[in-house]
Amino acid sequence: MKFILCIALLYSFCGINNARAQSALTDKKSFFNDTAVINATIITNMNKLLKHDKKALLPANFITILSDGTSINDSIQLEARGNMRNGYCYMPPLKIIFNHQQTATLASLKSLKLVNECKINDEYDQYLLKEFIIYKIYNLLTDMSFRVRFINVTFKDSAGKKKSITEHAFLVEDIKQLAKRNECKESKMKNLGAQFTDRRQMAIVDIFQYMIGNTDWAVSANHNIKFIERSIEAEKKIFVVPYDFDYSGLVNTEYAIPSENIGTENVRERVYRGYKKTMDELNDVLSIFKNKKDEIYGLISNFNLLKPASKKYMIGYLDDFYKQINKPADIKFYFIDNARVQ
Repeated sequence: MKFILCIALLYSFCGINNARAQSALTDKKSFFNDTAVINATIITNMNKLLKHDKKALLPANFITILSDGTSINDSIQLEARGNMRNGYCYMPPLKIIFNHQQTATLASLKSLKLVNECKINDEYDQYLLKEFIIYKIYNLLTDMSFRVRFINVTFKDSAGKKKSITEHAFLVEDIKQLAKRNECKESKMKNLGAQFTDRRQMAIVDIFQYMIGNTDWAVSANHNIKFIERSIEAEKKIFVVPYDFDYSGLVNTEYAIPSENIGTENVRERVYRGYKKTMDELNDVLSIFKNKKDEIYGLISNFNLLKPASKKYMIGYLDDFYKQINKPADIKFYFIDNARVQ
């Protein structure tokens, strides 16, 4: 009897530890810390998926094998998202709802954006890969940035009528997890002027957007940015976190059109959209970019999925930025003399 009880307790203990191990694998922080590529199959009704219906939640199955060998076959839901890309692209941008069933192995991930290829060809594959690298570059510059997880995904038709689609994609960390690991919480602030956010973090955002040639964002309009906040003594500090970089000059998609309000002819032209800072403030922030230059270039050079032409373009584009920030006269001209005043 004692032997049977010991065996039962042993199995119970192992079950608890297995559950804990599985939980650790699907913990949001651990999930995005893992750099292993996910190879996954999503089975759904492809005919309905390709209709880009933003009101419909499509049932699907997410099938993969985790890095520890655990097999996953979770029931999920897919939701079409996005504005311009949702109407322009062959494949809609998606949100994956992992917690459709609370017992699912990946339910703790809740819902995550899936950034996938707009059109299924080599050119759009390179766009996707370049945007993925931009997220990784920003991770090098600040922890207040969205982490991403690369995925090779095959969409398979549950009705068996449409051909399967295999593409590169990446999952984006949700804002609540980003805020939590930065000892903040998501802020629900709306229409907040940039001058009312944390000054140093805002300078990092401004210069990063200038570096990648992105003007498709606005703090006061809550466009392609999120707010997180932290209470420090009696003061509430608001930090800006940018996302969506496919309109940047560093990606240079064929569908990216500069805003008429900016006055540029194409998205490759850089425009500094930050408010005026002192030279000391700029030098402080620019030192971050200078210190990370080799790592940034290494990300691009060592990403084997990028074609040589894409690597050459990205490095050449960044070379121009680094030339500017190494000249005090250029720093003054671009970031002080031409800074926003309203």
